[in-house]
Amino acid sequence: MKYTVETEINLPIARVVELFDDPENLKHWQPGLISFEPISGTPGQPGAKSKLKYKMGKRDIEMIETITVRNLPDEFSGTYEAKGVFNIVKNYFRPVSENKTKYINESEFQFNGFMKLIGFLMPGAFRKESEKYLMQFKEFAEKQGT
Repeated sequence: MKYTVETEINLPIARVVELFDDPENLKHWQPGLISFEPISGTPGQPGAKSKLKYKMGKRDIEMIETITVRNLPDEFSGTYEAKGVFNIVKNYFRPVSENKTKYINESEFQFNGFMKLIGFLMPGAFRKESEKYLMQFKEFAEKQGT
């Protein structure tokens, strides 16, 4: 399953990327995040691995992030592996004007085991979650200002 979500943020691209690139900010726009723990490599750089733990409803989800591309301000991409799910995420940032940035998120999900059924029955839930995080990042970034 593949899809793209995007939004425009009323800030210059340099500020958007600065806020996006700081792992300390994750908790502000991913409220289900319990912890972010670097495992190997240089955090935020290609090849780096981190463990992320989330509370989503009654479920605890643990995933491993592997950074695949760091070419900021243009692209920051990685893979996210959780039980039954492999997710490829590509984040792109494009200047719209001096004070406006387009944030584009491309996601591709690959499922196995029980998660194949969930992906088949509820494909919209994954897109909805991505849209939610995108909007939460937009709101967080615009509140921080320049």
